[in-house]
Amino acid sequence: MPSAIIRDERLFINGEWTAALDARTYDKKNPYTGEIAAKVAAGKREDARRAIEAAAAAFHAWSTAAPAVRRRLLLKAADVMESHQADIARIIATETGGTFGWGMFNAIYTIGLLREAAAQTYSVIGEIIPSDLPDTTAMAMRQAAGVVVGIAPWNAPLILGMRAIAAPLAYGNTVVLKASEESPGTHLAIASTFEEAGFPKGVVNVITNAPADAADVVDELIAHPKTRRVSFTGSTKIGKLIAEKAGKHLKRVVLELGGKAPMIVLADADMEAAVSAANFGAFMNQGQICMSTERIVVEKSIADLFVLKLAAKAKALKVGDPANPETQIGCMINPAAMERVEALVADAVGKGAKVLSGGKAQGPCYPPTVLFGVTPAMRIYHEESFGPAKSVIIANDAEDAVRIANDTAYGLSSAVFTRDITKALHIAERLEFGICHINGATVHDEPQMPFGGMKDSGYGRFGGRAGLEEFTELRWITIRRSPTPYPI
Repeated sequence: MPSAIIRDERLFINGEWTAALDARTYDKKNPYTGEIAAKVAAGKREDARRAIEAAAAAFHAWSTAAPAVRRRLLLKAADVMESHQADIARIIATETGGTFGWGMFNAIYTIGLLREAAAQTYSVIGEIIPSDLPDTTAMAMRQAAGVVVGIAPWNAPLILGMRAIAAPLAYGNTVVLKASEESPGTHLAIASTFEEAGFPKGVVNVITNAPADAADVVDELIAHPKTRRVSFTGSTKIGKLIAEKAGKHLKRVVLELGGKAPMIVLADADMEAAVSAANFGAFMNQGQICMSTERIVVEKSIADLFVLKLAAKAKALKVGDPANPETQIGCMINPAAMERVEALVADAVGKGAKVLSGGKAQGPCYPPTVLFGVTPAMRIYHEESFGPAKSVIIANDAEDAVRIANDTAYGLSSAVFTRDITKALHIAERLEFGICHINGATVHDEPQMPFGGMKDSGYGRFGGRAGLEEFTELRWITIRRSPTPYPI
């Protein structure tokens, strides 16, 4: 998207491309080549304040606009995104080290997300509730909440950036998106999309910042008295800080945080289907997805065969330059991510796990790594790797598999493979995760589905009508058609 590249040293506030107040910028580097991927404005607290105030000023007109107006503009934004999807995919690959295919998936999904948001514009409905007072009509009504702040991560930057703001816009809120320091150009492309679609000034605002200024910017975005909702996707560690800060200011927050997704494979499972799902769920986007399959819990009788098939499939994946169309596994987002994965693998191997594929870095890339015989004594059993190093854990039977799957602080996505659907449903009911896919990979989402986690994976839901409860206010209004006789 040329406009995102030309204007990437600017913030998007009140419909204008503007420099940070102190005119400072910072360079985001390509994690594979080390070259500059984007030069962006280094916004600070004062810039965040400007964005919130612009959104607040635009709120009344946008929230009272006809649903048809909001729907038309959201559909136009989807069309704009569709026309620029290849350009945006290249920006994603350049900034994050993900493959071009992953960038295209982001774009395609986001187009659907915008169209689903357009479909939601008429869903802001209420109800008539019977009242015990005579001659009285009581109504429960939903209305837009106000200014919604979206704080989005880099790993699926277009999807998660747009998810933070599309549904709130559909319901009549105005938004401020704080771009990730690792994918600022991608998030500025979101601003360009809404600008080209013709959204009114101030309805959508996007700010970028240098990493050192992130805490101050976030503090302003949450603490500002005109902010009414906060939508955050990211790590559990940061999510807890966001929730604590939001609670201090009595701001409602939707949190989608870390995961340690288990995939249970029972003895009667379709072996090939399970291996394919595990390979995709574990290694897509270098395992840097909140739903990534982190623990593959396999029933003992088939574990040896399963792990050999999975290791063979993992070894066949093509690792390397994200810009190469044939590359299936790109590079890690930064050296810290690489160091974390290396430390987890070293710890597991030191405590008896076997490396059946991968296990050693290849420059900025880490190849798909299958660890067999992982136990609770190993860090990788408990900690989210957020990389392409995955555990295979042996379970004695289905009951043991459920115990192992639930043995985590996280609770986002899960999966179970078996030909016995009745058994699978019983297991799904007992798994402590917001999402469970039967005979499907842990990595799966659709714009209209209620997406979210339990336990340390956060609270609240995105997607479809579930977002209506998160981003609107429910109000009680009564109409009395005749005078009420009061006792005093």
